[in-house]
Amino acid sequence: MANDPKNQPGKILVGKSEDFQYLLLPLGNRHGLVTGATGTGKTVTLQVLAEGFSNAGVSVFASDVKGDLSGIAMPGDSKPPFVKRAAEIGVEYTPDQFPVVFWDLFGEQGHPVRATISEMGPLLLSQLLELNDTQEGVINIAFRVADEQGLLLLDLKDLRALLQYVSDNAADLKTRYGNVAATSVGTIQRQLLVLENQGALKFFAEPALDINDFLRKDREGRGIINVLAADKLMRSPRLYATFLLWMLSELFETLPEVGDMDKPKLVFFFDEAHLLFDNAPKALMDAIEQVVRLIRSKGVGVYFVTQNPLDVPEVVLGQLGNRVQHALRAFTPRDQRAVKAAADTFRQNPSFDTATVITQLGVGEALVSMLEGKGTPAIVSRALIAPPDSRVGPITGDERQKVISSSPLLGKYDTAIDSESAFEVLAARASGKALPGKPDAPGQPPVEADAAEGGGLLGTIGGMLGGLLGGSTGGTGKGRQRMSTGEMMARSMAQSAARSIGTQISRAILRNVLGGMMKR
Repeated sequence: MANDPKNQPGKILVGKSEDFQYLLLPLGNRHGLVTGATGTGKTVTLQVLAEGFSNAGVSVFASDVKGDLSGIAMPGDSKPPFVKRAAEIGVEYTPDQFPVVFWDLFGEQGHPVRATISEMGPLLLSQLLELNDTQEGVINIAFRVADEQGLLLLDLKDLRALLQYVSDNAADLKTRYGNVAATSVGTIQRQLLVLENQGALKFFAEPALDINDFLRKDREGRGIINVLAADKLMRSPRLYATFLLWMLSELFETLPEVGDMDKPKLVFFFDEAHLLFDNAPKALMDAIEQVVRLIRSKGVGVYFVTQNPLDVPEVVLGQLGNRVQHALRAFTPRDQRAVKAAADTFRQNPSFDTATVITQLGVGEALVSMLEGKGTPAIVSRALIAPPDSRVGPITGDERQKVISSSPLLGKYDTAIDSESAFEVLAARASGKALPGKPDAPGQPPVEADAAEGGGLLGTIGGMLGGLLGGSTGGTGKGRQRMSTGEMMARSMAQSAARSIGTQISRAILRNVLGGMMKR
């Protein structure tokens, strides 16, 4: 309705001060920041924004660190504080539920999320493994050898086998790539063991996530809200941060340039955002800043959620146009600097002192400054945040399972697949049974063959895709179910393997930013 503040075309209702505060959808890809101390209402604000984007037909991804965001899949339960807040703002409280797909890196509270080693790339892997420069150099050499010999790197056993191969052939590789010290390889192998203990075996596998599955709508045209169960993942904060950066880089590489649109294609909410930046090397920080700056032209908005605005580096903070600041407590000198920093980032309101108000805000209140029509920040306002229409708080295990069982992606990712890759090829080579078209000499480029004969890399691709859809792959992987689980899984694996092969073919393009493109 034209007079309904909650249903204004091209706008998302955030809250109300003297006037209603809106986020303008055409500027939703200009990124944003939601900050505030624990318990001041950040998750509720995130939920309100996610609902608004979904109602507008925009897909959403959000990490659920405490489990509280899962309630967005269920109708609101008319809690008196929210009904009262709606009346104070001047809107009607209307319980509603939203289309949700649950994801989980461990496959326990949602569809499994997987990536291949090739897709992750050497830069992010080195960050994940906390490697020094020398050890990172070994990882880069290993990836180069895999590229030149057509070895698919899909899971951790592929990487382990490749590292062992590089170590065993270090003397032959030295003149071309540089020294590969056995001690460095040993350190990397130990770090891989630590990663395995944190659950990475489930993450580095197939079928790999198709990033386009985040870009879905329901039958009513509302954007699907993809919720990542991250409560267990937070015990491995480096894996969590690396995973989020990988997804961001995948979007950057996958989506086409679209320029300014009437609304974003996808909006990401990164909770506990400080984990993305803690102890990150300068090269990675530069890459993060570059992606955040450029990804808006792909129609993607990135919203960081964290306690303290100082958690976000200035080069990234300057890219975040839509801001909601909940209360901060100024107990320590660092807290006081955070309050001043938060206040200084707003376009000042002459009617109040921003730094003072930040420490006085109540639960559900916030300072709001959204971008205006020309892309300039609005004058900061003290606003009461609108209540969400869905449930606030976690859902039960039975409710979650019901949502998962009705998911449009049910069956696509639920069973892991083990296809022929570097582990099998190197094992066959060591036993003297190297496959046709696979070079034996370390560092040797892939053998070229005539396409009509089906040899070389083209033959490998054709043979693999044929095997995925019903033919023989010749693979020797064990312990996981293969394509007999159904057509959807076969298609998923074919797409995943094709992406991995494509990654190797175009490595100069795909590994420059955040491990999606090669670090130069």
